[in-house]
Amino acid sequence: MIPWPVRQAARHLQAGGIVAYPTETVYGLGCDPLDPDAVSRLLQLKQRPMAKGLILIGAELAQLRPYLDLSDPGLLHKLEQPSTPPTSWIVPAASSTPAWLTGRHDSLAVRLTPHPVARALCLAFGGAIVSTSANPAGLPPARSALQVRRYFNGQIDELLHGDIPADARPSQIRHIVTDAILRTANS
Repeated sequence: MIPWPVRQAARHLQAGGIVAYPTETVYGLGCDPLDPDAVSRLLQLKQRPMAKGLILIGAELAQLRPYLDLSDPGLLHKLEQPSTPPTSWIVPAASSTPAWLTGRHDSLAVRLTPHPVARALCLAFGGAIVSTSANPAGLPPARSALQVRRYFNGQIDELLHGDIPADARPSQIRHIVTDAILRTANS
């Protein structure tokens, strides 16, 4: 059963809200990826240009598939495999994927999250969600609910609490086709 705070956060997402939540790497800020107003608000909070593109997380591959142009079973299998360090994959985007998600790219960053709170949020929401680190541009990613509050006090709709591994760093970013590492987990 999905806990009440997570169900409440999912309702905020469905209503166009911004939610902060723990992931396996850092605290994330999320919203409904198909709501352009919510995405715009999230980008303003982070002071992040839309051209950079965003990361989507899902609890299961079916939640990410509508955004992807990937039919190779071997590449799809990569997305489903647990990885150490946690890895966000750059995948060719479906032609229907909104530009506010891909930015200036024809690809999209995605990750299947094993974190119990982030997974439960995706399941309660019923799909993938935007997942960008919870920090304004130029500041370190939030690693606690208190740090999220300090960064965004009164500017987000819900803050979920949960543990993040003490040694966690932002996810590694790899290209699904070439396997090139575009960002190491130490960055």
